[in-house]
Formats: sequence, C-alpha cells, structure tokens
Amino acid sequence: MGTASPVVAVGDALVDNTPQALAEWAISLFGTADKIVLVSGIVVILLLVGGVLGVAALRRPSLGYAGLAVFGVAGVAAVFIGRGGDTWAVLPVLAAAAVGALCLAALLRAAGRVRPAAQNSPQGTAPEGGGSAGEGDTASPGPVEHRPGRRAFVLTSAGIAAGAGAAGVLSRLVPGWLGGAGGPETVALPAAARPLPALPAATNLGIPGLTPFTTPNSDFYRIDTALTVPRPDPGRWRLRIHGMVDRPFEIDMAELLDLPLVEADITLTCVSNQVGGNLAGNARWLGYPLAELLRRAGVQAGADQILATSHDGWTCGTPTEVVMDGRDALLAVGMNGEPLPHRHGFPVRTVVPGLYGFVSATKWVTDLKLTRFSDEQAYWAQRDWAVKAPIRTMSRIDVPAPLGRVDAGEVVLAGVAWAQHRGVDAVEVRVDGGEWSEAELAKVPGIDTWVQWVAEVDVEPGRHDVQVRATDATGYVQTSDRAEPIPSGATGWHQIAFTAT
Repeated sequence: MGTASPVVAVGDALVDNTPQALAEWAISLFGTADKIVLVSGIVVILLLVGGVLGVAALRRPSLGYAGLAVFGVAGVAAVFIGRGGDTWAVLPVLAAAAVGALCLAALLRAAGRVRPAAQNSPQGTAPEGGGSAGEGDTASPGPVEHRPGRRAFVLTSAGIAAGAGAAGVLSRLVPGWLGGAGGPETVALPAAARPLPALPAATNLGIPGLTPFTTPNSDFYRIDTALTVPRPDPGRWRLRIHGMVDRPFEIDMAELLDLPLVEADITLTCVSNQVGGNLAGNARWLGYPLAELLRRAGVQAGADQILATSHDGWTCGTPTEVVMDGRDALLAVGMNGEPLPHRHGFPVRTVVPGLYGFVSATKWVTDLKLTRFSDEQAYWAQRDWAVKAPIRTMSRIDVPAPLGRVDAGEVVLAGVAWAQHRGVDAVEVRVDGGEWSEAELAKVPGIDTWVQWVAEVDVEPGRHDVQVRATDATGYVQTSDRAEPIPSGATGWHQIAFTAT
C-alpha cells in the first residue's frame, strides 16, 4: 500500500471505518471534494490538539510527550486496520512521532522550560559552618531558571516550520531524483492489433455548451477511496490471476504490452452520480480483453465473481458472466491515445461497460481472484451497496444552462443520454409539462457509449421548465420516480429552468 504519511494512514482508516450513513452524507454533501475536506479536517484537528498540548507542555512537559505517544499509537493502529495491511507504513508514523518529540524538546528549551542544576545553596539554608548571616553577608540566591526569551522561541518555531515544509517538498522530489517509480511518460504504448476508425464528425453535434462526445483525460471525473493517488512502478507491476481457476498465473507489464491489444469506446458512470450530474465520461480505451485472460486461467464452475484488488487494497466484485459475454471488458493501459494518467489507474486498470464503476472499474489493479459472491464481499458490498449494478438509463440537459437566459422564440435544447451495453433508442423533451417531443440523436460507434441529443422548441418570453427522458434499446422508458444514488444508482427525470427574454 505504501502509505505516504501518518495523515494518510489515519485518513484511510477513517474512510474504511466510517458508518455507512455518514459516508453517504459526506459523498452527497462534498462530492469530489470529500478527500480534500477529510485531509484538511485531520490537519486542522492535529494543529488544534497540538496547540493545546503545547500549552500544557509548558506547565508539565510530560503531558506533551504523552500526547505525542498517543498520536503515535493511533497512527500505528490506523496502519494495521487499513485495507492494505502494509506493515512498512508504520515507519513514517514512528518517524513522525520521534521527530515530534525532538521538536517538542527544542521548543521547551527555547521557551526556558529546561532548568540547569543549581549553582548555589538553596534559599534559606545557612552558610557552611553554621550560624546566621552576619551584617554585610549576602544570602545565597535560589535556583536560576533558564529563559532564553521570546526571540529564541520564535526563531526555533520558525526553523521547525521551515524544516517541515522542506521535508514535504523533498518527499515529492527525491524519489524522482533517485530514479523512483516511472510515470506514464516512461511507457510506450503499442498500436492496437484491431484499431478503431476515427470517430465520425456526426458523433459531435457542435452545439456550444454541449458535453463533447470524448471526454479529455484532464476533465474525466475521478471517484475512488484513495486519499493520495497511488503511483505504482510499471517496471515492477504484476497482475496475479488465481482462485477458482485451473491454471493460475501472473503477468507483468512487458508481457501485457506484447499481447494483441484492442480499442473500445466506453462511457463510464459512477453510482454516486445524481440525476443531471457530471460523474460520467467517455473515452477510447486501449487494453487486452479480460475474457482472454480468464480463458487462459481456466475459470472453474461456480466462480461467479471476479474479485479485483487495487494497489491501495480496495476491492471490487464483478460478475464473471458479464466479462465473458462478449462485451469489450478490458484490462486497460491506454486512455484517449495516451498511457493511463496516474489519477485514472496507471499503469493498468479494468474497464467493463454496462456496470457502475464500483463493480467494474478497478484502478491500479494488481490482483484478480475468481471466487463466489456468497463466499467473499468486495469493499462496497460489505457496506450494503448493490452487488450487481447495471447502469440505469439516464439523460441530462446541458443546454441551456440551468437558470440561463436565452432569446424568446426558437430555443435549442441539447444534452447527453446513456444506457451502456443496451444503447439509447430515443430521447424526448417537454417544456412546461406539455407534450413530449422527440429529439434528434447524434451518431455513436456502439452501444457502450453515451449519445448527444438536440431538440428545437418555440417559447414565449418568461420562465420555462424543461424535462428530458430516454428510452433504451430494450424498450425501457426512463422512470420519473426519484431514487438516491446509493445503493444502486439514481433515477428520475432531469429538469432545468431557464428564462426567455
């Protein structure tokens, strides 16, 4: 797992052990900023508690050292209850505790809390030889407390703060200087054995404000439980395939890149996506068919689950039958013509169309175990999320923007719709609760991607409400019933309001 810091170790433990209701509330409230909020909260709490301990240590230094010990024990405990189980991760925790103790000692000395041994006899003690002090005698002074002053304390504090900042910067730079884990720029992707043709112009309707058919890598949504993005070394990466198979084996990056890779256009969707949300994205993926790897291993009867494990210990359960039914389920290495970015699973991830990401899309994948759903539960299944989670038929309005202003008369409505591995047959819109009218659909390369749609309506000046619904290729019409995303995906019609002037 390679936890990078005590803050991350504690954060991972909090993520994995937060009550389900609280976790769902945080996801709905903070969305993709949930990790930033969590880490910032931990840092703020550490600063506040550290300040309280510092004040207490000025009176009783033992309280400060005891507080550091408690933090150290909590950090070690967080490492061992973390999902990765990497015992080496205790080293940065122990190092932080030791450095903290040294810094506390330096601050206490600078604050004058270190008392040197008394140079004179205690106050009130008679001079050697007995008798009282005579006229002209001076009584021995009491012990002298060393107080270097505010300047020394401020300089020491500033030095510690500067050292902490420098250590943080070096922790990012040194691995690269020493030739650490290679990044996407070190991997040369081979050409696909079955390259796809360029996308026809008709996949993009060219309407300003409409979501593009292909999502740039930099704009693709990221949802996962990792507080810091894992950075596995592609030179050391290996995938283990085992469990209920006849021929378990391992494959490394060089062997994977030598296999006949294929391309596939696939839209991914997060189960946390609200109606009208943007946690969906489409890319052209490059990878090797997962089904071929499973055939090589020889899947045994009854193995209905592929339990995938990420580099950071997260697990994902994918139905075996879905991977083997002929769809473009990939062990992906490329995204939109480039190696996978770190944040999207470099060096290797799984991509299975038609299922929400939490049961199909394991980033930084290192292990595939064939097992049974009745025997083992993946990360989110343990938290009562759906076990088999097909993506629901969904549509979204992009144009006009919510609460936007447009010219009265002919107004362009546009958006995207998806029903991965079923395909979208129709999209309909209605204004102000009137009759449904069918929109025009753009072209798509297959049933595993979203599709752009457009409709033109005439409106009078004033405020108007627009609703949209999609019909998939099975004939299912998107329901108006509202359901929250957890545990198996949101439902309902997307609706916006705009003003015509």
